[in-house]
Amino acid sequence: MARFEHAGLYLVTSQALSTGRTTLDIVKAALDAGVTLIQLREKEMSLRDYAALAEQVRDLTAAAGALLIVNDRVDVALAVGADGVHLGQDDFPIPLARRLSPDLIIGASTHNVEEALRAQDEGASYINIGPIYPTGTKHWEGAFLGFEGLRRVAAVARVPFTVMGGIKESHIPELVRNGARTIALVTAVTAAPDPAAAAQGLLAVIRQAPKTTSTPSPPRV
Repeated sequence: MARFEHAGLYLVTSQALSTGRTTLDIVKAALDAGVTLIQLREKEMSLRDYAALAEQVRDLTAAAGALLIVNDRVDVALAVGADGVHLGQDDFPIPLARRLSPDLIIGASTHNVEEALRAQDEGASYINIGPIYPTGTKHWEGAFLGFEGLRRVAAVARVPFTVMGGIKESHIPELVRNGARTIALVTAVTAAPDPAAAAQGLLAVIRQAPKTTSTPSPPRV
């Protein structure tokens, strides 16, 4: 988790949103740019293809000294020796995932204070807060959190948190000022004309953004 917390940029893959390039192409470019935290998320793939891809991505991340988080599938994460798994609200239950894999990093998608509190109580290693802004990478019918929603959820976070959802480079300084340390992105890298250059630039922005030293205000009751 110490390595996780120092990653800065959290690349989430999507071959469908990579403008004709493969996820392996994107991962290689990101690793070359210095990205150290990657989530393999391929909703359109069959389980067989997803598992085969996970093996290949695990080899690449291991060679580069980067962390690999597998989306949704605890079985795939354990089978390929990934560092962690990320679970949504309707995915495999966190307590059972923790029982199966006591040492695995377990992330949880959370969209409000209640979900964040529950995920932490159930044993999540980190929570993802989002979606912050409107995004085309995920079907979402709820409210987008924005900075106010981020502050409310971050105020109850007892574990590290990541932020995600429609984030552009211009949003990063304000997100960091509001306590975000790990920024999860998809198309800002996968759909960029030069993914390696995009990842390198985003990493620089995250690392150079002035950080707040204050604790986020607690949510209003």
